[in-house]
Amino acid sequence: MNVVIVESPAKAKTINKYLGSDYTVLASYGHVRDLPSKDGSVNPDNDFEMLWEVDAKSSKRLNDIVRAVKGADKLILATDPDREGEAISWHVLQVLQQKNALKDVDVERVVFNAVTKQAIIEAMSHPRDIDAPLVNAYLARRALDYLVGFTLSPVLWRKLPGSRSAGRVQSVSLRLVCDREAEIELFKSQEYWSIIATLATQSGEVFPARLVSVTGKKLDRYGIPDEATATRYKSGIDSGVYEINSVEAKAQKRNPAPPFTTSTLQQEASRKLGFSSRQTMQVAQRLYEGVDIGGTTQGLITYMRTDGVQMAPEAITACRDMISGSFGARYLPESPRQYKAKAKNAQEAHEAIRPVEFTRDPDSVTAHLDSDQAKLYKLIWRRATASQMASAELERTVVDINVQGNDGATYSLRANGSVVKFDGFLKLYEEGQDDTGDRDSDRRLPAMAAGETPNKQNVEAKQHFTEPPPRYTEATLIKKMEELGIGRPSTYTSTLSVLRDREYVRLDQKRLFPEDKGRLVIAFLESFFKRYVEFDFTAALEEKLDRISAGELEWKDVLRDFWRDFFAAVDEIKDLRITEVLDALNDMLGPHVFPQGDDPDADPRKCTSCNDGRLSLKVGKFGAFIGCSNYPDCRYTRQLAETSKDGSQQLQSESQLLGQDPETGLDVTLRSGRFGPYVQLGETVDGEKPKRASIPKTFELDTVDLEKALALLSLPRIVGNHPETDKPIMAGIGRYGPFVQHDGIYANLDTPEEVFEVGINRAVTVLAEKKTKGGRRQATILKDLGEHPEHGGPVQVLDGKYGPYVKHAKINATLPKSITPEEMTVDQAVELIAAKAAKGKKPAKAKAKGGAKKRKGTKSSASKEAAS
Repeated sequence: MNVVIVESPAKAKTINKYLGSDYTVLASYGHVRDLPSKDGSVNPDNDFEMLWEVDAKSSKRLNDIVRAVKGADKLILATDPDREGEAISWHVLQVLQQKNALKDVDVERVVFNAVTKQAIIEAMSHPRDIDAPLVNAYLARRALDYLVGFTLSPVLWRKLPGSRSAGRVQSVSLRLVCDREAEIELFKSQEYWSIIATLATQSGEVFPARLVSVTGKKLDRYGIPDEATATRYKSGIDSGVYEINSVEAKAQKRNPAPPFTTSTLQQEASRKLGFSSRQTMQVAQRLYEGVDIGGTTQGLITYMRTDGVQMAPEAITACRDMISGSFGARYLPESPRQYKAKAKNAQEAHEAIRPVEFTRDPDSVTAHLDSDQAKLYKLIWRRATASQMASAELERTVVDINVQGNDGATYSLRANGSVVKFDGFLKLYEEGQDDTGDRDSDRRLPAMAAGETPNKQNVEAKQHFTEPPPRYTEATLIKKMEELGIGRPSTYTSTLSVLRDREYVRLDQKRLFPEDKGRLVIAFLESFFKRYVEFDFTAALEEKLDRISAGELEWKDVLRDFWRDFFAAVDEIKDLRITEVLDALNDMLGPHVFPQGDDPDADPRKCTSCNDGRLSLKVGKFGAFIGCSNYPDCRYTRQLAETSKDGSQQLQSESQLLGQDPETGLDVTLRSGRFGPYVQLGETVDGEKPKRASIPKTFELDTVDLEKALALLSLPRIVGNHPETDKPIMAGIGRYGPFVQHDGIYANLDTPEEVFEVGINRAVTVLAEKKTKGGRRQATILKDLGEHPEHGGPVQVLDGKYGPYVKHAKINATLPKSITPEEMTVDQAVELIAAKAAKGKKPAKAKAKGGAKKRKGTKSSASKEAAS
């Protein structure tokens, strides 16, 4: 019997069918060991010794593997063909050796790029040993990430309370997002104008032309700076004489893009399908591991974590045969196209992402795929096929038109256009673009000749303003990371997930916005650890890791060089006072935290509450906030940023008077506090705090008037008495949102607005629905993931009171913030459920005298695994 180890149960099931009864295929469910999240897991003082730990969910799977291997003829490690896959095989092998489970068992390592019967059988015939340099690169990367995180994060916690963590790649990626936000905040919009004439040929065909020069002086983008200049030029050409000076047509060729890498797949799936990077990789994983087609599980694409852009020779041949047969010889270039990666530090160790079989076109498999799988497969198939098709042939046309103005000046207008003479690869695929601008050159122009006099139909002067650089999307951030050489294909998605889980960034309308805590962390790191968030330094370290994997560098030498300088940098600031940290942050974050108002001479840090204090960053147990230097005499506080160029919640002053309460005559004010905007009735009198009410996030601040403020301050309100108990039903807004409450039972309402509108009938209904479930709201099934691969029974994603969660049998596990219910897979759900089950198990108590005793000199299985 031969035992084969792969990562996922889905892949195990498929490969077992291919190999037959002489093989047992087991899944490791990803990594089986990790460094414990505690100090000392990597010990630089003991030659970087690494202490690995087997968690509870992996313990059972390793025991299953141990039982299967004992008595087996051969152990075949068949995990993924990248660095992480090599590391998983190494970890499994290490654990089995420590458990003495490999006596008389041969060990082989095989890799395959596609989950098909042919690829698996081929891989089995070409075994090799564990790739030691690749494992060393993994160990170095894991040690570096641990040392940075567990050395730098405590510094953050001490010097900047409220911070979560810092990471080697994570922090540099966060800096990109924060730098872009700073650019946007400092951006000064510039006015400019354009003059567009709508002209018609003698045959009546209409086309636009733009003013490009005046009396020989070329106009750049800002050449018409104001309305007065634009009006003068418009008047000059409005009644002028138009004559075509030249028509120039140039033939151009446009070549196809290479097949997808991990990065370009994530970018294009974001542009064209609206997928997040995580969703893209989850769907791609399912296409790689295989889907049921005609009763047989078939892998549809090659391995999806790669920075290679070249396809295997046999794949190129198959692709060219398909193009010739389906599109004709005209669409096939004379020789195969060869591609070279442009990304910095690209390893190109694997093929580009492509279909396993080019003859399996999207239409033939759509019936066997879900919607997301069908969309992504179509994208991959078309991109890979187009990469070997003929170039598109275009004709670019430039028409220059002279106008003798009525003011004596000579004006030149230009019309640009293009026409596709032969579509080539464009017949199948055109690459998307990010943040595209004007594409007038793609317009088709009518036939014209020099000397013709087109008729003027209209002349229009248009006002424009320059716009700040766009915020990153997940796709454009990954593209930038790849360009800079930061991170690798297997880390892009996890890096973005960490930033969102730590609440350092948020995703709004697919754009990444840095949260204040994220900007604080980056400001701190740039002030005191600048070298370690520099792009070049991070990229150079990535290059060293790549050289380790190539066997060119010793991994511990790289660690020693890094640790020596890094430890010294940390040691330098150990005595740094928090006041020094805050002074540095005040300076670096000044434009964000203390934005200049309309008066350029006013001090943005002057406290308007006491008029002589100075505003500054402060830190408390819940993080940073803005406070007055005259504390405790002046207790003014607010959140870090009150203004935003994207129109988010903001106040124009520290306290806005909305009016007086008609019952008490007290002032009702709108204010900004440490935890957000709120309304307040009156002021503090004799130490008694006034009544306050937070503004719900769904409320726009500029719509909060006296009426809304009084309504918020009146909460909770009585809806009416319950018809059965005659006890009051209350409606209010609490920690978990809007609710109605009766006799100890709370039921959620859909929106904060409903709190003010809900009537007795609706309130009784939602309370009754809650009560029928034993006081619990009935959870809604969001997604059915199928049967549990080990224990059977349905695995589902549900929407509960506190958000989405996965459920199997009696175990519920909350979804991480970085995963949406739509993105959740059965493998992820099984891991979450296993982790929750392990966490819920309590240590067994010692048995009473006379009960079973542990034999002297033995260790429990868990103790052995922890020691390993």
